[in-house]
Amino acid sequence: MPELHELSALDQARSIRSRDISPVELTRHYLDRIERIDPGIGAYVTVTGEQALDQARRMERELPDGPLAGVPVPVKDLNLVKDVPIGFGSATYRDFVAPVDDTIVVRLREAGTIMLGKTATPEFGLPCYTETAVGPPARSPWDLRTSAGGSSGGAAAAVAAGLAPAAQGSDGAGSIRIPASVCGLYGIKPTRGRISFAPIIPDLAGLSTNGPIARTVADAAALLDVMAHNMPGDLYLAPPHEGTFLECARREPGRLRIARYADPVVPEAEVHPEVLLAYEEAAKTLADLGHDVVEIPRPFGPELVPAFVTLWYAFACMHPVPKENEHLLRPLTRWLRERGDATTAPDFLQAQARLQLATRAALEITNAYDAVLTPTVTQPPRPVGWFEDVHDPEETFERMKRFAAFPAIYNVTGQPAVNLPLHWSADGLPIGVMLAGRIGGEGLLISLSAQVEAAKGGFWGDRRPPIW
Repeated sequence: MPELHELSALDQARSIRSRDISPVELTRHYLDRIERIDPGIGAYVTVTGEQALDQARRMERELPDGPLAGVPVPVKDLNLVKDVPIGFGSATYRDFVAPVDDTIVVRLREAGTIMLGKTATPEFGLPCYTETAVGPPARSPWDLRTSAGGSSGGAAAAVAAGLAPAAQGSDGAGSIRIPASVCGLYGIKPTRGRISFAPIIPDLAGLSTNGPIARTVADAAALLDVMAHNMPGDLYLAPPHEGTFLECARREPGRLRIARYADPVVPEAEVHPEVLLAYEEAAKTLADLGHDVVEIPRPFGPELVPAFVTLWYAFACMHPVPKENEHLLRPLTRWLRERGDATTAPDFLQAQARLQLATRAALEITNAYDAVLTPTVTQPPRPVGWFEDVHDPEETFERMKRFAAFPAIYNVTGQPAVNLPLHWSADGLPIGVMLAGRIGGEGLLISLSAQVEAAKGGFWGDRRPPIW
């Protein structure tokens, strides 16, 4: 018999509905694993054990309809959960308690999921690695010497370590797909406007979105069904999706035209041979499944990068920090905010205009294909501390740009994109590849991902992290 954490989220929910296991039993199982294992992983910054057990007891009395009812799903520490501390990964918010729920948290609760706690994120979600002043670094369970990525590093570490069956994450420049890649998971960045940030968090340039992280395509699709919603005042609305995303995971995609390229848009970014091997293996798998895989020139040029960086500087300033607390900011955050404070309104608007112009030209190319294949990141998982061992925030930022040279493109365009955990290096480290789709095309990406997953015998096969 498999242990409870070895079951998929959907299998756990089915076992709860059939009364083979209880929500309380499942919740206690995860809380016990968190207590024993998480000190070496750094997945959680807050564990809400009593609240989780209270939710589980309510599920035992009255289980809602829905494919994930009774299943634990933690929330990233950039999202508000009423009356639960939220630190945004920063010592400057150490004593702050959320005054309201994000509407995505309401959706998760109404679907009957159980919140085990808040998962770790870097300061204000800005870096692509999760190392903070408020907790231990988030580590990949496949090798505890390596980073779990960011900014949804805690969420990915929790799922990969068997400390949650699936997790809510968010993605503003690859923050779901990067940790999914280095932790060997399936992660979905939905189409811009698919999931609301209401009631407080603004959507502004539309770079960021919430999304699911899971071990299986079907689990992620079911969680996306729970998360997808809009609220009055949202600046962006995704095209309507017919049916459920979970149904898409059970549907054949048909024969598709898939473009591919592996030329990074960031100058001086080099794609590691092991990453290229993962990319080539993925292309072969897609071709073997009967899809037409076509090499295309890179649809975005390096002129995109300075404009995106201008926006990133400005968004680093979004979280208010009192002057007397600024000394608590990490060096990279302080460096980014200094440049954000120096960015004028015309500079910001011109940068966004340049990004929109580049997007219009790029979509003329990519819309001719059903999906686009690229690497997710340019290198295998990096050691904890690697991004900052230069002790220079500017060089740390350059390392981030070169490492995460592919995923932010689809935050700019608003296209959906997923990480497929298809390859493990000779050292046993996961290396993902990315598929992007047309605007509103999450369903087709999910169908294609499920087809690939089935062809590979499950993404993980017989692999398990050493601590599993």
